[in-house]
Amino acid sequence: MEDKEEDVKLGANKFPERQPIGTSAQTDKDYKEPPQAPLSEPGELKSWSFYRAGIAEFVATFLFLYITVLTVMGVSQSKTKCTTVGIQGIAWAFGGMIFALVYCTAGISGGHINPAVTFGLLLARKLSLTRAVFYIIMQCLGAICGAGVVKGFQGNSRYEMLGGGANVVKHGYTKGDGLGAEIIGTFVLVYTVFSATDGKRNARDSHVPVCVFSSCPFMLYFALN
Repeated sequence: MEDKEEDVKLGANKFPERQPIGTSAQTDKDYKEPPQAPLSEPGELKSWSFYRAGIAEFVATFLFLYITVLTVMGVSQSKTKCTTVGIQGIAWAFGGMIFALVYCTAGISGGHINPAVTFGLLLARKLSLTRAVFYIIMQCLGAICGAGVVKGFQGNSRYEMLGGGANVVKHGYTKGDGLGAEIIGTFVLVYTVFSATDGKRNARDSHVPVCVFSSCPFMLYFALN
């Protein structure tokens, strides 16, 4: 009996696993985890790249709101959806703008464009609190200016009549349903950004715009319906 147990031990040691599994598979990494960003980094305030990144977020959010709000208002003002781009067109307008803007600003600011993305990256310690607050302020200012320009072009009465391009809860659904749809959509967006920028992936910079572009139309189509 003892001889059989010894044979089993020798066999296990003689033929080890060629493909490590579990925690042993993580010992030899072919990538480097970036260091966590400090919570506060006052030195950033003296760097031009810091303010350039904030300007990029402002311009990107401004353009995003300007185009998408006009698209929604164009669909809303028509009596029949057959003469407009329809819900699918709205979804693809959002996705297309995200694709273009992330592609243009990813190398400058990271292409966040959304405070939810910035907040998620802050919690993951991918950027400092100083930069996160600055990004969110510039994103909100860009969104306000984008909607303001649309209101200026459309006129106050027309803008108010079309609801400013804002979404409303559809008849038959509660505000809780709308909130749930927004939570799911935001989760998918932030999850996609984290997955596309994961350090384990190769060619991450080229994949980010494509991944976000692919996810946005489906989320919007789901929420708008």
